[in-house]
Amino acid sequence: MKEYLDIVDEKGEPTGRVISREEAHRTGIRHRTAHVWIVRKSAAGYDILLQKRSMEKESFPGLYDTSSAGHIPAGSEPRDSALRELGEELGIEAPAESLHYAGKFSNHYEMDFHGFPFRDSEVAWVYVYDGEVDAAALRLQASEVDEVRWFDLETVWQEIRTDRHRFCVPKGGLCVLMDYLQRENTVSTP
Repeated sequence: MKEYLDIVDEKGEPTGRVISREEAHRTGIRHRTAHVWIVRKSAAGYDILLQKRSMEKESFPGLYDTSSAGHIPAGSEPRDSALRELGEELGIEAPAESLHYAGKFSNHYEMDFHGFPFRDSEVAWVYVYDGEVDAAALRLQASEVDEVRWFDLETVWQEIRTDRHRFCVPKGGLCVLMDYLQRENTVSTP
């Protein structure tokens, strides 16, 4: 069954036209995605839970990526899609209020995967989930995720700026997450 996506403007607002996922990635037409970062406080600051993408994925197979992410189907809302992906990929059934909106970013790249060109142009809605997560107890979607693992946020940030052999997390998404965490830590109560 074909998956259809809203074609969006530079702010991520639907234009009223739709496109198949395959066509969007073949031509580089802008569409929407929802990203969820699972975080926990650590002695050094924060850890983030990353998923290792299945070797069958059309892009970045075998690399560690955002905790959970996926396309926003045509006519759907970003938060609903984020919750759906969290449930499908990791088995986390979370209430809507457990996702904290952090911001959005644009991501554009062209690469070859499995011998085929892949053009991605997306506006991503970013959410943070800070509920308790036992990585060993998650129900992983085998077609999407090979494994999950906690990483120190600062280590991931430093590594993606110099070396991309292990991580494919989008730099823009990590910046949105880090800005959100900084804002949350500097909010003072009266």
